[in-house]
Amino acid sequence: MAQLSDDCFAFGGPMMSVDEAVGLITARVSAIADLEVVALADADGRVLARDVAAPLPLPPFTNSAVDGYAVGNADLPQRAEQAFPLDGRIQAGGLAQAPIKPGHTARIFTGAPMPPGAETVFMQEDVRLDASGKVVLPPGLKPGANVRPAGEDIPVGHVALRAGQRLRPQHVALAAAFGLTQLDVVRRIRVAVFSTGDELASPGEPRAASQLFDSNRFMLMAMLRRLGCQVSDLGILRDERAALASGLKQVAGHHDLILTTGGVSTGEEDHVKAAVESVGSLVLWRMAIKPGRPVAMGIIGGTPLIGLPGNPVASFVTFVHVVRPTVLALAGSLPEPLLPIPVRAAFAYKKKLGRREYVRASLRRAGDGTLETIKFPREGAGLLSSLVATDGLIELGEDITRVEPGESVGFLSYAGLI
Repeated sequence: MAQLSDDCFAFGGPMMSVDEAVGLITARVSAIADLEVVALADADGRVLARDVAAPLPLPPFTNSAVDGYAVGNADLPQRAEQAFPLDGRIQAGGLAQAPIKPGHTARIFTGAPMPPGAETVFMQEDVRLDASGKVVLPPGLKPGANVRPAGEDIPVGHVALRAGQRLRPQHVALAAAFGLTQLDVVRRIRVAVFSTGDELASPGEPRAASQLFDSNRFMLMAMLRRLGCQVSDLGILRDERAALASGLKQVAGHHDLILTTGGVSTGEEDHVKAAVESVGSLVLWRMAIKPGRPVAMGIIGGTPLIGLPGNPVASFVTFVHVVRPTVLALAGSLPEPLLPIPVRAAFAYKKKLGRREYVRASLRRAGDGTLETIKFPREGAGLLSSLVATDGLIELGEDITRVEPGESVGFLSYAGLI
């Protein structure tokens, strides 16, 4: 990974836009080349390493899409209903014993293979039986109706799953439909996570009166695991330059990414910059984003490092917009852009020009049935309750300076952010 060159945070340069910062990171990240084979049941959430071409057509045979009665196209009633003798019964999983005879119909069930000579299926609710037991079919049905041809979904040989796809349950289902039992995937990204600060104590440890329990580290580890990462918990590193430098140097060669929270600002006790520079190189910038302006990136022994702000909401927001795309790039994943859904604002808000802001908000159904969003009543970046009590983030672009009730705004659901 090449060293970044814009040290605008350290030297007070202009703030970098979110898109510029992400582009700067992802352009310099090389996807890892290590692959592994996993059982299909364990493939959810992994990044596919090789294309999967359909080894058989889906469906693999022509079958009925409904419960009903099968006939040949030449026997379709044209102007008036017509009675047909019943000739056989085909269940799902069974086979037709003989071709359907001209002028006859066969009882067939959903998913059952079409018997030779049959090309169209009448839904059972559209037919009736006459007094003699014949099946009366109505006129007007199009040839081929209610039939699923072999390969209608996916033809044999078609590339059905692309390398770089982050597998979801529907991808796993498709692989299973092909009869596959395992898939080649990119090995998990190894991420070392630590917090910095003498003001922090880990849950379960004694907490001094002036300390806070460390919440960021556990939030970030949970988010990384949802991205399929293998996480190493380094705990809390104290505000000592030598200890930070030693800790960073030890883990760099064994991980694909180092993620820190806290200590990346310019305060006298923010030692991450000096510690990293003593064992590697560090570029800091101010991203034009609220919450979350101070974000750091560096390189230690070839391993990238990202330092996130210490406030939990800022850490959450910058993880989504900086760490997430970096992890996906390391895994060779196809782009997964975050696309805000338009909803109606039920609040007024002012912001600065040239800065992207993320407002914590909840959704509700208005009286007219329209989805609208309500802003969390407080704005502090340290309010964990604001992440718990809301449904997602309102994204306000750099060119927006105010929002009025009734205007359309873009909403990012928490459920879609990881």
